[in-house]
Amino acid sequence: MGRDRPAKCDKGRIGGNRGACDERSIRHLGIGRVKALGLSGGGIVLLHMATAASSPIESMVIVSAPPYFPSQARASQRQPSEAMLGESELALMRKRHPGGDAQIAELLTYGRAFADSYDDVAFTPPLLSTIAADTLIVFGDRDPLYPVSPAFELHTVIPRSCLWVVPNAGHVPVFGSHAPQFAASALSFLRGEWGRGSMA
Repeated sequence: MGRDRPAKCDKGRIGGNRGACDERSIRHLGIGRVKALGLSGGGIVLLHMATAASSPIESMVIVSAPPYFPSQARASQRQPSEAMLGESELALMRKRHPGGDAQIAELLTYGRAFADSYDDVAFTPPLLSTIAADTLIVFGDRDPLYPVSPAFELHTVIPRSCLWVVPNAGHVPVFGSHAPQFAASALSFLRGEWGRGSMA
């Protein structure tokens, strides 16, 4: 999983096909049920996996992962370019991406394509209501990409969910000063320490 891509995965999609590929990888490795954490696009992949008929997801923490892309996210998705990243960020990305500049350019192209895709990240309330996994939904209340309202929509329809809105926080509010509390809370949740009553 991670940066490796199974041969039959559609590399231009963030979720549906990617989630199915990750699910196949989990089964191929002989792993039964999993507990998972996904940030932004990784959370969207988890939503796809959790809504699959034979989902391996036992519990999950999804951070800044909306059920659809709102207009402000689509406007931002049209913008990414190598020039916007700057040399220091490009240097870091080159270390993480073995394909170098060609792989980075390909990733930015995928990101721009999401702005005009309406079928991949389009979770309906009836579909989300089928999620059986214990789910912790984490959003920042000042996220420039996703307003906090989709977090409440997710929490309303995912049966066994908890919602954590991080005050005065932006997109993926789990780093920097938020990291210690997030790590402690996410681990406690994934260990099942929050109790079934809190998610009824």
